Amino acid sequence: MTKRFEGRVAVVTGASRGIGYFTARALAAEGAHVVAVARTVGGLEELDDEIRADGGQATLVPVDLTDYEALDRLGAALYERWKKLDILIGNAGILGGLSPLGHVDPKTWDKVMAINVTANWRLIRSLDPLLRQSDAGRALFLSSGAAHKCKAYWGPYSVSKAALEALVRTYVAETLTTPITGMLVNPGPMRTAMRAQAMPGEDPETLPHPSELVPHLLDLVAPENTANGQLFDFPSKELRDFVQVSS
Repeated sequence: MTKRFEGRVAVVTGASRGIGYFTARALAAEGAHVVAVARTVGGLEELDDEIRADGGQATLVPVDLTDYEALDRLGAALYERWKKLDILIGNAGILGGLSPLGHVDPKTWDKVMAINVTANWRLIRSLDPLLRQSDAGRALFLSSGAAHKCKAYWGPYSVSKAALEALVRTYVAETLTTPITGMLVNPGPMRTAMRAQAMPGEDPETLPHPSELVPHLLDLVAPENTANGQLFDFPSKELRDFVQVSS
């Protein structure tokens, strides 16, 4: 029996834990060859063990997303091996701490922007030619309600996610005549390390587990799903247009 993502190649960033980890596992279990990108070698090796135990395949890429030259090399390596990319899931992101804007350390600001925004642009820059070689290229990026709420003390994170959404909206507008679709996802409050950092007094057991989001992500990047230019809000299970894709 053919699996849902048989023959598809998927890049997942932030794959060593949380949403990225469980998404990578699920894609591999459904037949995709997962290119798992993360800084944490131990987490990637654990992921690889789980994927192999499930009968799947993965290529591990232990790299810091601010190593932009490495992201360029990733595109070249994928071209040499597969000549295409079917799925890009830009999941990796950092919070950067919570503080008044005037108290944010410039190095912290620069790091949040580098990982949450610039790294995703560099991934698009490196991998867009490969997505164009797919019969159904799918680019999906994890955003946040913080991009719109702009609460006090969440400045770097909110600004970076708003910039990410503008980046993805622009990419969608530029690929409307291609087989590529671009989507955003707001996972909402979720049982992740980032959420624990932001809300240290919160009981994580009251929050959805990352694995609960994964089936929706797989639906959004499936080749038969042609939804484009929309944000999927996991808390409400609603799709909201962010780019006009037809006249």
